[in-house]
Amino acid sequence: MKNICLISCTHRALQKLTLLAAIGRSVLLLALRLLYGGQYILTGHGKLVHLGRTAQFFASLHLPAPGFQAVLVGCNEFFGGILLVLGLGTRFATVPLTISMIVAYLTAERADAFQSLDNFTSAAPFQFLLACLLLMAFGPGRASVDALLASWFKKRLAAQSDR
Repeated sequence: MKNICLISCTHRALQKLTLLAAIGRSVLLLALRLLYGGQYILTGHGKLVHLGRTAQFFASLHLPAPGFQAVLVGCNEFFGGILLVLGLGTRFATVPLTISMIVAYLTAERADAFQSLDNFTSAAPFQFLLACLLLMAFGPGRASVDALLASWFKKRLAAQSDR
């Protein structure tokens, strides 16, 4: 009888820990989306407002079509940041943002970033790249438009299958 009670208590404790972990995960993903999505909005806006400077910087990196690249990256960061903040199409939004951060490493940070792990992790794109990879892997969490849409579609499909 003691073993059954111990198993039951352990099972309940495990269920509570699982629930707490799920809540913590969603809170962490929300914080990640708001923090880095907001930063992407600001950096994208800055690039778009100062297109001439951005294009000039991209030209100094020997990027092809620096004017076009400035608009492309600015729009990518601005609108991608909005999508991250909302949690709308999060996994899709992280793909072009991740590519931008990889390009930033290969162009703007190429001289120093690959010399050591410390240089790599202290380079400007690292935190943004890490945030994108985490959101790509784990999704936006429960506090997102994606989760609301998934719930809505699930209810709608269930209602249709009941007919």
